[in-house]
Amino acid sequence: MRPTRLAAHPEELRRYLDHDQFRLYDLIWKRALASQMEAAQMDQTAVDLSAQGEDITMRATGSVLVFDGFRQVYTEGFDESSAPDRNGAGRPAEEDDRLIPPLVEGEAVTADELDPQQHFTQPPPRYSDASLVKEMEELGIGRPSTYASILQVLEKRAYVRKDQRRFFPEYRGRIVSSFLENFFTRYVEYGFTADLEKQLDEVSDGKLDWKSVLRRFWTDFKIAVDATAELSSPAVMEALDSQLEQLFFMPGPDGQINRVCTKCGSGKLELKLGRFGPFIGCNNYPECKYTRQISNDNDEASQANALDEDRLLGTDPASDLPVLLRKGPYGLYVQLGEASEDNKKPKRASLLRGTPPDDVDLQMALALLALPREVGLHPESGQPITAAIGRFGPYIAHDKKFVSLKGDDDVLSIGLNRAVTLLAEAAEKGGGQGLLRELGNHPTTGEPVTLNRGRFGPYVKHGKIMASLRKANDPETMTLDDAMVLIQ
Repeated sequence: MRPTRLAAHPEELRRYLDHDQFRLYDLIWKRALASQMEAAQMDQTAVDLSAQGEDITMRATGSVLVFDGFRQVYTEGFDESSAPDRNGAGRPAEEDDRLIPPLVEGEAVTADELDPQQHFTQPPPRYSDASLVKEMEELGIGRPSTYASILQVLEKRAYVRKDQRRFFPEYRGRIVSSFLENFFTRYVEYGFTADLEKQLDEVSDGKLDWKSVLRRFWTDFKIAVDATAELSSPAVMEALDSQLEQLFFMPGPDGQINRVCTKCGSGKLELKLGRFGPFIGCNNYPECKYTRQISNDNDEASQANALDEDRLLGTDPASDLPVLLRKGPYGLYVQLGEASEDNKKPKRASLLRGTPPDDVDLQMALALLALPREVGLHPESGQPITAAIGRFGPYIAHDKKFVSLKGDDDVLSIGLNRAVTLLAEAAEKGGGQGLLRELGNHPTTGEPVTLNRGRFGPYVKHGKIMASLRKANDPETMTLDDAMVLIQ
C-alpha cells in the first residue's frame, strides 16, 4: 500500500481527513518515503566511565547514531509515547536506553544524576510457538509443513501446557524426555534428527536409495527397542529416579533433598510405576502404603489432592458407619465404611474438581454419597430431574438428556427452577446430551435408529454402532435414510 504521489504531504491533507484517517495516511506516507531512503548507520559502542581516582568504573554499552538515514522520517515501533530524536523524528522510547551520545576518548563528563537500581539475573524466556519454530529451523529439525503438527502433539499429549502463549513443561513431558534420553539417546539428539532430514532430502532428489536409508535406520533402531523391551519396570524407574530427584523432591534447609517417608518415618520415597502411570511411593510397601500422585505444583487439581493419609470425617447417623476421606488414582473421594465381608464394595463418591481437602466435612461428604439425588419433577413432562457427578463433572439429567453444570451451579444445592431453566436453555441452543428423537426402525434388524447428542456433538445410533453427523447433515432435518448412510 502506498500514496499515489509522495508530494501529497500529510499536513496538506489534514483538513480533509478525520483523526484516524489522518494517522493512517501519515503512517503509510512515512513508511513509503522511508523505504526509498538510505539505511541508518549505527556504531556499536562500549564506554568506560571512571570517577576521579579511578576507584569506581562504570560501563555503558549501546549504539551511537552516525547517520540518520530513513530514521529522519520514520522509525519502526514509534508511537505517541516515544521521544523525538535530535532531528525531530520519532523513535521507540525503549531505544533511549540503547543510544549513546558521541564521545571522545579522554573526554570529561559530568554526572548530572545518580539512579541506583538493583537487577536480578532472569532465566531465559520460555518458548512460544514462534520462538520454538525458529529454534527448530536453526537446528534443522522438521519442515514448515510439520511444525504445526509438532506443536499440537506437545499440547495434545500433555507434555507441555500453554500459559500466556508460553510453553511450560509438564511432569509427563519431563518423564518422557528423561526416558528417551536414558534409553534412546541417539534418536533424540538434534544432530541425528537434522541428519535424517538431510538424508530424506537426498532421497527426494534421487541421490539416495530410500530402501537403504530405511534399512540403516531400522537395523539400529530395532536393537535399541529390543534391548529396552527386556528391561523390567523397576529397572526403568530406578534409572529415572536419580535423574528426576530434584523435580519431585524439595531440598531441606541444609540444601539436601530429604526422601524419608512422612508416614512411616523409616522408608525412602521413590519414583514408581503403577497402573495409572508414575507416582511417588514408599519402599516399605506393603507395610507402608504412602503414595503421592505426580502432578504440577501450580495445578489446581494437584493442590486439591494434597492429602497425605486417610481422614475420618465422622459417622453416618443412618448406618452408623465411618465416613472417610481418601485419595485414589483419580483424585480425592469419600467412602462410607471400610471394605469387609459384609461390605465388599463400600459406597464412594468423588469430590468436585478443585475442592481442597480441608473444606470437606461430614455434611458435604454425606451429600456427595447421596448422589444422584432427585431435584424434582419437571413441570411439563412430570418426569424426575436428577443431579449427579459423572466422568466429565457435575450434571443434571431429564428424559435421557444431560446438561453439564458450570459456574455457580452446585450439584449439591441446585433447585428445581434453575434446573428447568438450564434444560430449556440447552434445548434452545441444541445443547444437552442424550436422546433427541427416534428416526425409525432399521430396515434389516428392525431395531430403532435414534438421533442423539453427545459430548462431541450430534450422532446417530443403532445398537452399538454410533456415527457422528457430518457438516452437511442438519440435526433438524435428519431422516432415517440420512442416518442409514452414516451407519453403513
